[in-house]
Amino acid sequence: MHLPLAFLALGLAAFIPSCTSAPSSTTLIQSSPHVIHEKRAADPLDWLISHKPSADKVLPLRIGLTQQNVDQLSDMLMAVSHPDSPNYGKHWTPQQVVDIFAPKKESVEKVVGWLRDFGFEKERIRMSANKGWVEVRASLEEVEELLRTEYFVYKHVETGEEQISCETYSVPADVREHIDLIKPTVHFNHRPSPKSTTKFKRSGVNLGKPGVSTVGPKKSAGAQPVPPTLADCDEMITLDCLKALYDVPDFNPVSLDTNSYGIVEFTPQAFLAGDLDLFFSNFSPSLVGVRPKTVLIDGAVVQTTNQSFDFNGESDLDLEYGMALVNPQTITLLQTGDLVEGAGFDNWLDAVDGSFCTFEGGDDPTQDGIYPDPLPGGFKGPESCGIIAPPFVVSTSYGQDESTITAFSAMRQCTEYGKLGLMGTTILYSSGDNGVAGNGGVCLNSRGQPVNDGTMFNPDFPATCPFVTAAGATQVNPGSTVFDPEGACEQVIFSGGGFSNIFAIPDYQQTAVASFLTNHPPPYTSAQFNNSGTSRAFPDLAANGANYVIGIDGEFELVFGTSCSSPVVGSFITMVNDARLAAGKSPVGFINPAIYSDQFNDAFNDITMGTNQGCNTVGFTATEGWDPVTGVGTPNVSKLIPLFLSLP
Repeated sequence: MHLPLAFLALGLAAFIPSCTSAPSSTTLIQSSPHVIHEKRAADPLDWLISHKPSADKVLPLRIGLTQQNVDQLSDMLMAVSHPDSPNYGKHWTPQQVVDIFAPKKESVEKVVGWLRDFGFEKERIRMSANKGWVEVRASLEEVEELLRTEYFVYKHVETGEEQISCETYSVPADVREHIDLIKPTVHFNHRPSPKSTTKFKRSGVNLGKPGVSTVGPKKSAGAQPVPPTLADCDEMITLDCLKALYDVPDFNPVSLDTNSYGIVEFTPQAFLAGDLDLFFSNFSPSLVGVRPKTVLIDGAVVQTTNQSFDFNGESDLDLEYGMALVNPQTITLLQTGDLVEGAGFDNWLDAVDGSFCTFEGGDDPTQDGIYPDPLPGGFKGPESCGIIAPPFVVSTSYGQDESTITAFSAMRQCTEYGKLGLMGTTILYSSGDNGVAGNGGVCLNSRGQPVNDGTMFNPDFPATCPFVTAAGATQVNPGSTVFDPEGACEQVIFSGGGFSNIFAIPDYQQTAVASFLTNHPPPYTSAQFNNSGTSRAFPDLAANGANYVIGIDGEFELVFGTSCSSPVVGSFITMVNDARLAAGKSPVGFINPAIYSDQFNDAFNDITMGTNQGCNTVGFTATEGWDPVTGVGTPNVSKLIPLFLSLP
């Protein structure tokens, strides 16, 4: 249930150009030769050039300045996250984070000087408060000349939606080192749209109201009797099934006022109050009438006009299970984006950390909503920067193919996740539902570009970011019980997993990944996946993602996907944080260094059955130890809590 962020453009995307590398004929003032700074990650499928945009069209040009100390972020994060570190749990303040990553004065002066030399008056150049980015309101003609590029309007062959972009852009050679990226340029839109907002899938089975099975109790392989409420967990997953699978103790929170758990949803995806109460009345009666604490980001609304599985399924799922598992802990709903423009990952990052609005160029107009929204009916207020403190856990069940985002943009966003980890937040993303393939089963060609007949594996982002925890999916195998070993999910969806084509392998998983590649070498070559052994591998862990019973549009249905796994794991980490906060300790923050360490081996159930097929292959195979199907395995919460509680 990982929502495909193959987000077809809505709103602003229809007004943001796409550029090709045709240089302008106008002679530029700068004496330093121009060099290509960034090239589009891949030609977008199903989009064709429609026409040339008007030369006097105004673009909100944003220039992201190179930040200091980004190369040290991994070491900084390990220092507060590795269980053997003397500084474990000593998280940073937001101001410390801002100060350490601020750009050099030289970078600011160089970029502003370039713009002034080009001819922009100082009144047209705006600097962010922390000088992280520079914005210029310029015409399309000026931008094409400045960046030696050419923009075109692209139209989607099925929906008719439009957006502007370019293929490459160039900057002076002596300025390039001071710039991370410039937007809008090559970054093609991949945001949630109403037609494809969720990555999870439905079974098509209408359950009515599930009751106690009339088929008689099952027995596990060890002949352990199975209670009636657990008898059908191979066919219908409920709260009781999850608690039994992962040895979840009774949750009696004592840190309600200090603990926090956030779940991200993108408008127009929204929960229905009646759906929550339908689920709660059957599985968690004390929650009937209870709603999440809703934070509306960038003009967001919890819309009820459009009601269907596509509009309500993901949000209903996330909140029904997230709220019920940590009840009575309050869940914070980070509802993101207005109905016109929508939003992307950077928008919710803005809301929990104001410094990100001015970090390396701020939001990407082709990936994220830019506010105020100039479109008819769009949100006219300022963008939501730093409106709440980062929750201690944030779960997001949305993603996009890594091949659809440029390395510059992916790294910028990933850096922000690392910064949140420094401040003590656990960031969870579902790993995808198409096995080794991308959204819609799309794979890559030999040049790493998405094509309909590709054979190279297509990893998911942000799951490939080494500073997030990627959650894969498992299943109770047909005919088995909650007391039997699970397998990788092979019903309806396949657990997303594989190896990044952008990010290097982080220190915390080097041993685990090397062991997998050495002891269980996949039967593929570099023509199919990044088998160098030096790239980030995912997922990190897993949880059940098959046959979840949810209340949706007034009835019960079964759903599947890693979108189920992520909020469930987030609930478990919230339980861990409650125990640590009650003991006067910090939240766990970034958990990857801990869960890959030897001392946490026994806190995970190793998954050794199943594959994650895709790209006309069986994909990778779940096996002993870490694997690119289910990570280190599924959590045993009764073991996780005391282990994390034993750390400083």
